Amino acid sequence: MKTAHSSTPRKIALIGFGSIAQDVLTGLKQVDPFPTDCAVVLRPDSGSRRNVPKGVAMLSTLDELLTWGPSLVIEAAGQDAARENIPALLEHGIDVLITSVGALADNTTYAAMVNAARKGQCRLIIPAGAVASLDYLGALGNITPVSVVYESRKPVAAWREELRALGIDPDTLDEEVELFAGSANEAALRYPKNLNVAATLALAGVGMAQTRVRVVVDPRAAGNQHRVTVQSALGTLETTLVNNPSPGNPKTSWIVSQSVIHAVRRQFATVLIGG
Repeated sequence: MKTAHSSTPRKIALIGFGSIAQDVLTGLKQVDPFPTDCAVVLRPDSGSRRNVPKGVAMLSTLDELLTWGPSLVIEAAGQDAARENIPALLEHGIDVLITSVGALADNTTYAAMVNAARKGQCRLIIPAGAVASLDYLGALGNITPVSVVYESRKPVAAWREELRALGIDPDTLDEEVELFAGSANEAALRYPKNLNVAATLALAGVGMAQTRVRVVVDPRAAGNQHRVTVQSALGTLETTLVNNPSPGNPKTSWIVSQSVIHAVRRQFATVLIGG
């Protein structure tokens, strides 16, 4: 398993090239002190191809990606792309970092990826993304009962389409609206572009069905707010983060791309702290 850096360039591929992938590529090139060759996988007709910088390999298919021989693949193209590509990559022994964590809310998808990783003797990596406290949740594995409640509170810009679908004019909304209340798996599958955090928390802690989620649209919210409340025999945890939205996508917190870069560093690090 590849966990240390060397003078040989690492080969990191990105599936998709939206706001997260663009920020990740920039971060890897600017901050990463070790040699890295990068590739981007996009359909031949994708408009995002024009945004890929020179010097980055352009690939079109899974077969081309496998031939290129990546050390690590970062999925940043949505749940459909994750389901379509990740199992095959894992079966070929390639570590994959998934950003569309909500895809794992589907039990069949999750099982397929776990089985593929076991077959390929590699890892499926889930970054912290927009939320904190995952180490605390992981430490509760032997404790029962545990209550985990996650509240997502975002401004109107993150939910304009969903509000219109409910017959609510986002331009005149002046009070908060509860968009959803239920389990993490329901939330992640219903809102694949917004609720990856719910799936990440659930996988780190007590599971999809037991993790409760509340989604609030708040016209007074200054940023993307994530509130996690955990209660158990060990004590109580209350964590609130207010993340600035990504400049390229208000549905995503800007910290997500930086969390991915951090996860990449950990993948190749000699010393690991926490997690």
